[in-house]
Amino acid sequence: MELKPGLSAFVTGGASGIGRALCIALAQKGIFVTVVDFSSERGEEVASLSQKENLKFHSGLKFPSAIFIKCDVSNKEEVAAAFEKHLEVYGSLDICINSAGIATTIPFSKDQTDGSKSWRHAINVNLVAVIDCTQRAIKIMEDAKRHGVIINLGSASGLYPMITDPIYSASKGGVVMFSRSLSTYKRKGIRVNVLCPEFIQTDMAEKVGSKFIERMGGYVSMDTLIQGAFELISDESKAGACLWITKRRGMEYWPTPNEEAKYLITPSRLKKKIFSSVVSSNIHIPQSFDKLIVHTLSSNFRSATSIVHAPLKLPIRPNHVLLKIIYAGVNASDVNFSSGSYFSGTKQEISSRLPFDAGFEGVGLIAAIGEGVKNLKVGTPAAIMTFGAYAEFAMVPSKHILPVARPDPEVVAMLTSGLTASIALEKSAQMESGKTVLVTAAAGGTGQFAVQLAKLAGNKVVATCGGKDKAKLLRDLGVDRVIDYKEESIKNVLKKEFPKGVDIVYESVGGDMFDLCFNALAVYGRMVVIGMISQYQGEDGWKPRNYTGLCEKILAKSQTLAGFFLVQYPHLWQQHLDNLVHLFSVGRLKVAIDPKSFVGVQSVADAVEYLHSGKSVGKVVVCIDPSFSQQTAKL
Repeated sequence: MELKPGLSAFVTGGASGIGRALCIALAQKGIFVTVVDFSSERGEEVASLSQKENLKFHSGLKFPSAIFIKCDVSNKEEVAAAFEKHLEVYGSLDICINSAGIATTIPFSKDQTDGSKSWRHAINVNLVAVIDCTQRAIKIMEDAKRHGVIINLGSASGLYPMITDPIYSASKGGVVMFSRSLSTYKRKGIRVNVLCPEFIQTDMAEKVGSKFIERMGGYVSMDTLIQGAFELISDESKAGACLWITKRRGMEYWPTPNEEAKYLITPSRLKKKIFSSVVSSNIHIPQSFDKLIVHTLSSNFRSATSIVHAPLKLPIRPNHVLLKIIYAGVNASDVNFSSGSYFSGTKQEISSRLPFDAGFEGVGLIAAIGEGVKNLKVGTPAAIMTFGAYAEFAMVPSKHILPVARPDPEVVAMLTSGLTASIALEKSAQMESGKTVLVTAAAGGTGQFAVQLAKLAGNKVVATCGGKDKAKLLRDLGVDRVIDYKEESIKNVLKKEFPKGVDIVYESVGGDMFDLCFNALAVYGRMVVIGMISQYQGEDGWKPRNYTGLCEKILAKSQTLAGFFLVQYPHLWQQHLDNLVHLFSVGRLKVAIDPKSFVGVQSVADAVEYLHSGKSVGKVVVCIDPSFSQQTAKL
């Protein structure tokens, strides 16, 4: 939702602290504000200040641009009347912020009362009232068939224990889980998110000991909190999102995708619907088909490959599956494959094994199954990550079949490119939150996933690219600092803006870029090498390079240099692919496909050369069979 003049917001606890700051910040955007609070004096003051801010956007209104309503949020009749008054004045509700909250008046360990004026009251204000206000806001938005956003104020104490006030911690923990559990309302255009700051300098926080605040890193600035709230309002991908804000680590979302994947279970009925759906059971199987083979070893992909017409015989071999390829993915490492770099032995020994079926990844429909294959049906969408994807059909062992939701180009991008980013960042980079992550060649097939997964994990992301279109894509993906090497020096930017270095490097370029990025690695930093595209082509092919002083540099700063090769992690492919599809389907992950069209097996060499030209933006995909791609709906 774009924060623009003329929207209306309903803010509980709006007379002081966080609520007050949010009311004024919204008014500074020209948004009409209803200030709801128990304190009349403070509430009237905030409404007056909000009206003054609104004058910059509105003049000659026949209604007040901000109003105050005295209300005890634990009283459901008063809450209902407050919402009615808001609608009477503004006619609609776009934003609801439930900020009202209190601490307990008596330490729980010393509370001998029935809790009606202490812990029960705190729970009623902090949790029950949030549920009540959220429910009413949702109903108003649903009845009006209007999109809206609800931001509930949780707390960092709702994410981890607060031993000094267990009731406050319990109520805020309830707010966190309640808000996250409402993510499905996004289908109706209503997004519910929760904001969890650590200590902000308010009247409530000042009652906490200063020494404890100092140990936590100090107060979080109100500006940072407002920035976080506005991000949750404006970012359409955020639904059921929990934004944790600390002085020590900045803003980060919890849980990270990797943590979420540990507990997220697709309901069996939904998994059956997604992964066992039959798109078409009437697939024509010809007597022969075209495929691309490597007939001679060379890093010049075009000269190394040729198209052959291969026979297609039925029945299918036992425990095998015949896949009708619809889309195939193009990778920089295709030239390594055509040069024989991925095979062991001498060049003469490798040459004796020619020809090779080319292409690492593809999606399509199961056209036939062999005897002994279980749980797979003809017409089911599936992906493969084995040699032979540059073909109209591919026959593979059934154990290599990866069930997918749809045979779409976006799913192709999630295979080699997406899985490399997802698994490498988790296993090799051991990525946490609150770090600075540098991604090279970030606008390419795998880079686009790396920057987004790093952001979703709560990190600051720096990305390199070459060209304005690539830079724009990366900014659209949420990259914090884009370095376009055609416009500025990567080395100078890193040295000036990140003097202490970056914590994680996701590197795929090699050569001089490797040296540059490694020299920018911080103490304890981790660098993951997933490729070296700059060294793949040329007469020498994948020629080894010397990196002088590497051991000394690693030792001096306790750094880690790790290599990552996807083929060594097949046991994690399905799990991470399912997670990527989930993130994409709920709008938390974007997948950029290069717009240049490549159709048919005969276009593969063009596509490989296009990728290596440096002109591509996003994942380069070849549509092997456009007739099937036009028949199938998108994911």
